[in-house]
Amino acid sequence: MTVTNETHDIGLKSWVETANGSETDFPIQNLPFGVFRRHGDDEPFRGGVAIGDQILDMTACAQAGVFDGLAAASAAAASESSLNSFMALGPKHWSALRLAISRLLRTGSPDQAVGEAALVPLYEVEFAVPGAIANFTDFYTSLDHANNGGRLSRRDPPLFPNFKHLPVAYHGRASSISIGGSPCRRPRGQIVLPDAKGPSFEPVRMLDYEMEIGAYVGVGNPKGYPIPLAEADQRLFGLCLLNDWSARDIQGWESQPLGPFLAKSFMTSVSPWIVTMEALAPFRVAAADRGDDAPELLAHLNEASDRASGGLDVTVEVYLSSARMREAGTPPVRRSQGYFRKNYWTVFQMLAHHASNGCNMQTGDLFGSGTVSGPVRDEMGCLMEISERGAAPFELPGGESRTFLEDGDEVIFRGKCERKNFATIGFGECRGRVSPAHPALNS
Repeated sequence: MTVTNETHDIGLKSWVETANGSETDFPIQNLPFGVFRRHGDDEPFRGGVAIGDQILDMTACAQAGVFDGLAAASAAAASESSLNSFMALGPKHWSALRLAISRLLRTGSPDQAVGEAALVPLYEVEFAVPGAIANFTDFYTSLDHANNGGRLSRRDPPLFPNFKHLPVAYHGRASSISIGGSPCRRPRGQIVLPDAKGPSFEPVRMLDYEMEIGAYVGVGNPKGYPIPLAEADQRLFGLCLLNDWSARDIQGWESQPLGPFLAKSFMTSVSPWIVTMEALAPFRVAAADRGDDAPELLAHLNEASDRASGGLDVTVEVYLSSARMREAGTPPVRRSQGYFRKNYWTVFQMLAHHASNGCNMQTGDLFGSGTVSGPVRDEMGCLMEISERGAAPFELPGGESRTFLEDGDEVIFRGKCERKNFATIGFGECRGRVSPAHPALNS
C-alpha cells in the first residue's frame, strides 16, 4: 500500500503562488501528470506536471539537468509525447520524480529560477491523451447504478446474480478515446422508435454521459501470470475522470445477447491529468460495505489490505450547460454529486480480476469504473437514471427541460479529494460538447 510521506504535508507551500489558494485543484501536494503543447504551435507534445495555474515542463527540466539519480531518468521518460515510458518504470521511479518535483517547487527551493524557466501557463496549452492506450475496459461496479438500471429494465430482482461475485466488465474501444474538450458528434445507429415494427438508422435520440473514474495501468504482467490483489496498487499509476458517452437507444436494441457495441464505441473522453496513486494515498479508505447478503469473496478478490484501505474517497460532480444558457451568460448547473468510495468493487479488485485468467495488462491500458452513482436523483451519474429512461424530464435554468443530451449541450465533470489535516486535491475537468450528427450516409 502507498503510504503518506513528506510530499503530502499540508504545510507545504509553493513559490508558484496560485498553487497555494484554496480554490486550486493543483496544490503542491497533488502534482498530476499530463501531456501538452502550446496552442497553435507545431512543437511536439511532451509531459508536464500541473502546479496551480502553470505546467512544469518535463522536457525543460530534463534539459536543465535539475534532477539527478532516479528522478533524472524518470524526468527524461516523462518528457516524451506519451507517459508510457515513465509509467513502465514503476513505483520507485514515480515516487523519486514526484519527490524531486515537490522539492523543486517548494518555497525556498534553491533551484527556483530553473523551475520558473520551465513553467508554461495553463491557458497557453492544448492537451493530448496522456498515455498510448492499447486496451480499454469498462467495468460496472456501482451497486446503486446496477440497482437503478435493473429497476428501469423491470428486472426482478434488479441485480444480476453475478454482481456481488465479480466486477463485471466489457472490452471497450481504445481508438475512440479522446482528450477532454473534444466535441462529441452525435452518433447515428439502429434504433427502434416508439410503436415502430423494426429498427431505423438515424441520429440517436437518447445520448447520455456516464460519470466514471478511469485508471491507468503502470506496470503490466506477462501473459498467463495473474496479478495478485496485494500487488495491484503497485501496478496502477493513477486515476483520471472518464466520460463513457452512451447512446441508450442503440444500446437497448443491440445489447442482447452480447452487451454494448456501437452504443459505446463512438467516443470516450478522459481528463487531461492523471492524479497519481501516491498523491491519492491520504484518501484511501475502507472498501465499501458489501451488505449482509454478500457472498464470500473468492481468493483472488479477497485481501485484508484491500478491505481495509482499497476504497478511494473521491467526490465527483457533473455540470450541464446548454447553448441557450451560454448565450444568456448563465453558468453551468450542477446536475449530480457522487462518491466513488461507495462503489462496490475497488480499482485494485478490478485490476486483479482482469488479470486473474492470465490476461496480460500493458502499460497505458485504461479501465473505467462504470458509472459512479447513488440511490437518489442528485447522486445519479447518468441521465438514463436521472430521467428514468426519459420518463421524468428535469429543468435547466431559463425554462429548458431535458431527458437526454441535445446538440450544443456541454457536459463538465469535476472531481476532488478532501480529508482533515491534508490538502484538498482535484482532477481538473473533463469537458465535452455535443455536435450534430454527421449527414446521413445515403443523403
